[in-house]
Amino acid sequence: MPSDSGATTSFWMDDGLPTFPRLDANASVDVCIIGAGIAGLSTAYQLARAGRAVLVVDDGPPGGGETGRTTSHLVTALDDRYHELERHHGKEGARLAAQSHAAAIDCIEAICDEEHIACDFCRVHGYLFAPSENDAKDLDKELEAAHRAGLVAVQRVDRPPLSTFDLGPALQFPRQGEIHPVRYLKGLADALVRRGGRIHGETHAAEIHDGHPARVVTRDGHTITASAVVVATNTPINDRVAIHTKQAAYRTFVVGMKIRRGSVPRAQFWDTLDPYHYVRIAGDLDDDHQLLIVGGEDHKTGQANDADQRHARLAQWARERFPVIGEPLYRWSGQVMEPIDGLAFIGLNPGDRHVYIATGDSGNGMTHGTIAGMLIADLIAGRSNPWEKLYDPSRKPLASAGEFAKENANVAVQFKEWLTAGDVSDIGEVRPGCGAVLRSGLHKIAVYKDDIGHVEAFDATCPHLKCIVEWNGAERTFDCPCHGSRFDRQGKVINGPANVDLTPVKHR
Repeated sequence: MPSDSGATTSFWMDDGLPTFPRLDANASVDVCIIGAGIAGLSTAYQLARAGRAVLVVDDGPPGGGETGRTTSHLVTALDDRYHELERHHGKEGARLAAQSHAAAIDCIEAICDEEHIACDFCRVHGYLFAPSENDAKDLDKELEAAHRAGLVAVQRVDRPPLSTFDLGPALQFPRQGEIHPVRYLKGLADALVRRGGRIHGETHAAEIHDGHPARVVTRDGHTITASAVVVATNTPINDRVAIHTKQAAYRTFVVGMKIRRGSVPRAQFWDTLDPYHYVRIAGDLDDDHQLLIVGGEDHKTGQANDADQRHARLAQWARERFPVIGEPLYRWSGQVMEPIDGLAFIGLNPGDRHVYIATGDSGNGMTHGTIAGMLIADLIAGRSNPWEKLYDPSRKPLASAGEFAKENANVAVQFKEWLTAGDVSDIGEVRPGCGAVLRSGLHKIAVYKDDIGHVEAFDATCPHLKCIVEWNGAERTFDCPCHGSRFDRQGKVINGPANVDLTPVKHR
């Protein structure tokens, strides 16, 4: 039986989330946006600011999805490294990537100032450090690539500024940014409403139809007509295959640990390991202590169920490098969409004329989501944008053929689960508060047993492309190992690309 470590909550959720009423009638607007995370609200805000009538719908509240689980590093030091972006997109593509992410940080800062959003925005240095001599050689390669990309202020330093721990040589990236992501989304939502935009929670977009006008049909049967629709749901729920062959879903893990105020500088830290680690101060715990958040230990969604061990490894890694105190106070995980060529897919959905998508955050969701707001607003207005080709969802990343083959071979392997035995042979083996997948004749069923022994059972095939879901004990969800769809313990879909719930089945 896989272990069940209980549901996790991010530090940001302590502030609570804003709520908005369910859509209870048909609507006609200029633009309908599906998803109230950073990409959806950034796009809605830019459009409303330009005078467009905008309506945002989401299953939950703003920030209730992956934006509320981010570590909220606002960076030009991109996860996929500039020497790799050059390989995929050429020198000009790498330059535009650096330019767009710098513009996104500037945009967030400007919105905070203009809309008076109190979300702890600040500028900090970031440090990419090398834990070994071999990794240190890569710093020179990345420094040269960053300079070619226009980040001429990046410099190599002997060590980041920690008085008691030596992290080794590093690249210093100036003028990175930090915010409290949920407070920022609250402020963005308030600003959107002030500018005439509408937000509706508890409103599931069941159908999305391209056309003139485009149409969104909700689960409750209401229809929204619009000149354009933007699907900003972390991964597209309107696209069955095209985009999902070019990106993969990963779970990334975070621990929050106590430090004495002033013992770690207000800065960001990343190492060169694979998977890499990322660190920053998240905020204050009391007058004398702050919270240091440490992330990493990624795995493909649905392909491991060992969050306890991954959180423990993160805590140990932090103890060896930072002056943390005691055990983690917070722990959580989030979903990261990794495109095979390192950059998001932002623009018209392939084959559509009026439906746009924003996906492929590649671990830089706050800046990629803000780029989406600026870029999609320009595309809908018919304005040229220098980033359009770079982020085009229809692009064919020929230089990434190896990554394409590797990721899709991994997906194909997951279908072997149709032939294997289940996690358990009988529902009686499932502990209260836990879930499992078991075989029932030619089929597999996903079962969850609540704390008093009541059992929920579902067809274990993901409605997207029929992979077998796996139990995630940390989040108490059923996760698809093929493309990252996720379902709660009642079988309700909470992450695409699936857009319908698991099918309930009878159980003995």
